Amino acid sequence: MLASQRRDIILGHVQSGGARVSQLVELLGVSDMTIRRDIEFLAAKGLVHKVHGGALPTGAMSAVEPGFLVKAQLQVAQKRGIARAAAAMARPGSAVAISAGTTTYEVARELRAVPDLTIVTNSMLIAQTLQDGSEIGQTVILTGGTRTPSDALVGPVAVEALRSLHVDLLFLGVHGMSLRAGLTTPNLVEAATNRALVAAAARTVVTADHSKWGVVGLSSFGRLEEVECLVTDAALAPEVIERIRGVGCQVVVTDPVEES
Repeated sequence: MLASQRRDIILGHVQSGGARVSQLVELLGVSDMTIRRDIEFLAAKGLVHKVHGGALPTGAMSAVEPGFLVKAQLQVAQKRGIARAAAAMARPGSAVAISAGTTTYEVARELRAVPDLTIVTNSMLIAQTLQDGSEIGQTVILTGGTRTPSDALVGPVAVEALRSLHVDLLFLGVHGMSLRAGLTTPNLVEAATNRALVAAAARTVVTADHSKWGVVGLSSFGRLEEVECLVTDAALAPEVIERIRGVGCQVVVTDPVEES
């Protein structure tokens, strides 16, 4: 197979919602180094957005929303490390909110060991992973709403449910973040729901790996100045960390956690 043919196949898979290097290696029967070089070639031409472990469509930076299963396969070990550090901030007996997302899903898994939590979420997947929490006194409140490709429940039903609620701590996932645009998502309706989550919380903790930095989605829903803490991974550039701290947002840097 010619390199141009292989790159056309890779581009097609990426444009369908994203692809991991390991998937493309298995599909095309070539080395991971070859796939990485092809992704770099396509990224240099502006055809794909290179991320750790794979690639996303360039539209993912603005108005295209990758599905949950695609995003769940990216930066897996980093997300586990972020989730473990973030979940340690939740205190037994408190009320917490968890936005939809793959990193926040990992946070929810860690929270299964924290007793007597009241947990508000707009994610059916997160609610499901917490379904046995009643055994340690947990209560889960699902907002309702319209489901997005990233498995968030959004829209007027979700926003109305959140308006009357007050939580101690919010674990918030993002599609992208930057100093200029703040926290962003490609989904306009999800942006409104995320704003309602932030408004309901006394403290907001953003859980996001380094690949989210510099990505700008279609709609902003918050400023970094409004965030108490960003929990991220060690691959985020030190100069970026200092810039974030410069606007008053704490930054907790974590190491990857491999699945045991």
